[in-house]
Amino acid sequence: MKRTVLFILGVVGLLLSCNERQDNRVITPWGEVQTDSIPTTEDFTLKDIVSNGEMIMLTLSGPETYYDYHGRGMGAQFLLCEKFAQSIGVSLRVELCKDTLEMVWKLGRGEADVIAYMLSDSIVKHLPDSIIGSDGLRFCGAYQTVPDSTKIQWVVSSTNSELAEAFDHWYKPDMLEEIKQEEHRLLTTASVKRHVYSPFLNRSTGVISKYDDLFRKYAPLARWDWRLMAAQCYQESCFDPKARSWAGARGLMQIMPGTAAHLGLSMDDIHAPEPNISAAARYLQELSNTFSDIPNVTERQNFVLAAYNGGAMHVRDAMALTRKNGGNPQRWGDVARNMLLLREPVGYQDPVVKHGYMRAGETVDYVDKIRARYAQYRGVPMGKLPSSSGSFSPVAPRKAKKKYKYHV
Repeated sequence: MKRTVLFILGVVGLLLSCNERQDNRVITPWGEVQTDSIPTTEDFTLKDIVSNGEMIMLTLSGPETYYDYHGRGMGAQFLLCEKFAQSIGVSLRVELCKDTLEMVWKLGRGEADVIAYMLSDSIVKHLPDSIIGSDGLRFCGAYQTVPDSTKIQWVVSSTNSELAEAFDHWYKPDMLEEIKQEEHRLLTTASVKRHVYSPFLNRSTGVISKYDDLFRKYAPLARWDWRLMAAQCYQESCFDPKARSWAGARGLMQIMPGTAAHLGLSMDDIHAPEPNISAAARYLQELSNTFSDIPNVTERQNFVLAAYNGGAMHVRDAMALTRKNGGNPQRWGDVARNMLLLREPVGYQDPVVKHGYMRAGETVDYVDKIRARYAQYRGVPMGKLPSSSGSFSPVAPRKAKKKYKYHV
């Protein structure tokens, strides 16, 4: 009898437990999801955001909205929202959504502060209350007028009037075009500040640079031919140890501060040739281990170069797209063709792609140029190393272009 009572009590407890768990689950357009037990429907006011030190932005991946570029967030909508966050003294956190429905649903539940994506009233008004939330939405901040005279704009919760008014007061009509021009400038001529040196210090004797001894010393860490690492270094900095990109990458191998910290490279040493090359070699070794599933050594090097430039997650996305499209995900030629699709909605919006848009053309070109220069370096005799006191003068870019086919 005692066992029967205990059994019944156990079943009742289990049922109550299941009901309690069910209460914390919500049906969404993307399926049933577990939610926090603490309600999230109360919006942060502007004062709360400032006090918390962080603003949360929702958007979709794309060239006009948000994408990762060498560890730096880019996209006009993101850059605008970042400027606003800076103006009120807080950091900005980006959460990428699958589609418009998910953005609106998360905002309606109080999981973010603003949708930094151009939405129109005609789209929002057709969404059900279960998506929008009981409080509704308010258009504010950055806006555009599309060809049919429809105004599209950012969105916050209707209850967050203080934040909406702050956006409206801050935003000026010419800001969006200005931020696009600034982004274009950063991505072109002003991307890396560096001297342009010749790709050969002494072509007749096969001396590539004054750092050949360091490439010979550290390239074996990645199990690379030192000349391949030299070719990559030229592509990164043109052998200028003082090179610095607008995104913060520094030194001969253009190492980002976050990567430097991960590798134990002090910012005091990041422009010093030997610590910079040593850290880069360790990073190449890590990336090689990341792509250890690619058995062919030469192919794996191409994937590592692509990951060094564009990020391993984007390379994996391109591999997944290649597999889906019937190509060989372990052959760089196939992956490069599919990587280029990540520049277009048909690619970066594909369900197998997890990390969205990328400037894929730059990464494919990066690998191609390094491979071409590596072939050039291998085609000449390798002579003695230059003395540490040997001259190493900049070569004017126009003159070098006439002499060296692969000069950048």
